[in-house]
Amino acid sequence: PMSTYFQKIFPPKKRTSKLKDISYFLESNEVEEKYYYRQDKYNYKELSASIKKKETFYQWRRVYVRENKNGVCPTLTANMGTGGHNVPLIKDNDGIRKLTPRECFNLQGFPKTFKFPKEMPNTQLYKQAGNSVTVDIIKKHAEILYKCLIKS
Repeated sequence: PMSTYFQKIFPPKKRTSKLKDISYFLESNEVEEKYYYRQDKYNYKELSASIKKKETFYQWRRVYVRENKNGVCPTLTANMGTGGHNVPLIKDNDGIRKLTPRECFNLQGFPKTFKFPKEMPNTQLYKQAGNSVTVDIIKKHAEILYKCLIKS
């Protein structure tokens, strides 16, 4: 029966392959100035004191910065476009910045060719990326369900 087969194949085995470095998900072209945290930002002092490494995700946690040492991006939330709490940050050649909407969609597994609706504000794009489900996870679950259905 389907439930017996499901118990054999779920949960799926953990992947053992090495994670891609974060540059795979980042914009390859120049990022607009509006994404950068400069000296005029209220939290610049804390950010610049804590964010030292490239190829690392950081997270602004209201009063301190947390480094994500395992190479995983912090949770993308629907309110990250409004600033404040839990904003994923990186350091690149031009300084400290938040992720762009495109980078957030890249991290969620959308193809880099995915087109955004014209004239959609960044706050809505961040909200959509934060409310999204990771494409690869949905694909894996669909494969498992399909296998169970063809076995029944």
